[in-house]
Amino acid sequence: MKQKIYIVDDERKIVRFIAANLKSVHYEVITADSGDELLENFDMVSPDLVLLDIMMPGHDGFYVLEELRKFSNVPVIMLTARSNPKDKVQGLNLGADDYLTKPFSLEELFARVNAVLRRSQPEHANQQSDCSQVIHTGEFVIDIGSKRCWINQREFKLTHTEFSLMEILALHLDKVVQHETLLAEVWGPQYRDDVEYLRVAIARIRRKMKSQINEEKEYIVTYPGLGYMLQSVS
Repeated sequence: MKQKIYIVDDERKIVRFIAANLKSVHYEVITADSGDELLENFDMVSPDLVLLDIMMPGHDGFYVLEELRKFSNVPVIMLTARSNPKDKVQGLNLGADDYLTKPFSLEELFARVNAVLRRSQPEHANQQSDCSQVIHTGEFVIDIGSKRCWINQREFKLTHTEFSLMEILALHLDKVVQHETLLAEVWGPQYRDDVEYLRVAIARIRRKMKSQINEEKEYIVTYPGLGYMLQSVS
């Protein structure tokens, strides 16, 4: 089956341009000109990826992403005409998987779409690993095969990107994994220098973990300028 991409943007000329080119490389495309339309129709469409504009009449893309993340981990690429770094960080903090600034080339669009869809597939992370592995540290448990994790026996929800990060760290428990390795494995080789993506994702995972753990335990250790380590916690 063709993968479905939901484009949400009120600029119809841009929507037509993106839609026509994605269809030309065999994606199924659904469009909406408002975030409310996306939220209302999401369950009926069940897209594999959302391209979400930030600046729209009514609710902006940040609000829509925040609402979407309450019930779905669908991959989201934010689209914007603004190059403000704060917008990028805000989108990543809310759970966006990537960020694309207008105007962009078709090559860049296709590369970002392919990278995000690739890492959202179950077979993406660590093809060589034992998929039956269940890794424990403290109250945290990650099941590599089922792509699920728990804290204090309660299921712990992560986006595809977040899970891919935790999977790599868990498979290297008590070992430092370098920034470049994490970026290349999770986002793709073209992201090796985009450390901001990694920092924001790790910070988001830490916040989620701390919201479910009573004791002050540091599971993910930062090695400045080097990388991150998931450590054994008793």
